[in-house]
Amino acid sequence: MSTSAQPAISAQSSAPPVLAEVVRSGFVEGRHRGSLVVLAEDGSVEFALGDVTAPVFPRSSNKPMQAAGVLRAGLDLTGERLALAAASHSGETFHLDLVREMLAEHGLAPERLQCPPDLPLDPQEAEAYLASGAVRERITMNCSGKHTAMLAACALRDWPLETYLDPEHPLQRLIHSVVEEAAGEPVAAVGTDGCGAPLTAISLTGLARAYRSFVLAAPGTAERRVADAMRTHPEYVAGTRRPDTWLMREIPGALSKMGAEAVQAVALPDGRALAFKIDDGATRTLGPILARALTLMGVETPVLQRIGRAPLLGGGREVGEIRAVF
Repeated sequence: MSTSAQPAISAQSSAPPVLAEVVRSGFVEGRHRGSLVVLAEDGSVEFALGDVTAPVFPRSSNKPMQAAGVLRAGLDLTGERLALAAASHSGETFHLDLVREMLAEHGLAPERLQCPPDLPLDPQEAEAYLASGAVRERITMNCSGKHTAMLAACALRDWPLETYLDPEHPLQRLIHSVVEEAAGEPVAAVGTDGCGAPLTAISLTGLARAYRSFVLAAPGTAERRVADAMRTHPEYVAGTRRPDTWLMREIPGALSKMGAEAVQAVALPDGRALAFKIDDGATRTLGPILARALTLMGVETPVLQRIGRAPLLGGGREVGEIRAVF
């Protein structure tokens, strides 16, 4: 054995806290660790669990900032179209119809989209889609609304369409600046999201600040226009069977957007905000943790019971649950 071996570092000392447990038949069979931050009305940190200053990839929780970027580029989107630009849509018929309309309105062929072909995000929609004999398409991918808006902004400004996903493209540099401004901190890293678009890393505290800045922005600004469109048309941001839609429908003025790898951000109209990420990326934990965090913030609405339910099945019947433990 080498005498130069370094002492083992305990993973326990640096492990984030357990935010959710998987309970089956009364037995805890798994635990999900993560970090969570809640901001008070004045923007200060009210409470935090885990490291909320380390950078994370917010994934699709960055989409409101990306939508604000296309507005700042000069693209005049409103209503459902602007909500769809900030969406991870479910692939329901009304989503796909509007993507096609937006492409046609801006003289863009569907082949211009550089998001990968995919099935509808919603499992029920995916089953129906496959049963109809359809195949994966770029339009069906949940980010197609965002990509359509990016292409339309580039066409408007006469920016290159072929390279609209390049981090050095003028549109992506503009979006980068919007993220830093909203988060109140520099971007820590740039990666590639699942849809192929540039992905900017910020802290959970910065993500919560960004959502807070959108709901508190002055009317008419790009940030407020995005927040208002998302809150007015939440079914275009997500879908008819999605928690983001339920939350924005039932809590007046709330702005909510999930991201892949178990990221969630929410801002309330009074300036309070939250953001969290589960380390192992288990999106099944989002509902219970979100419902618990909002309850601790004093939000009282029956929709939290719906969002917070995450039953486990055994033999086709409910035998347990995923529950928040903070």
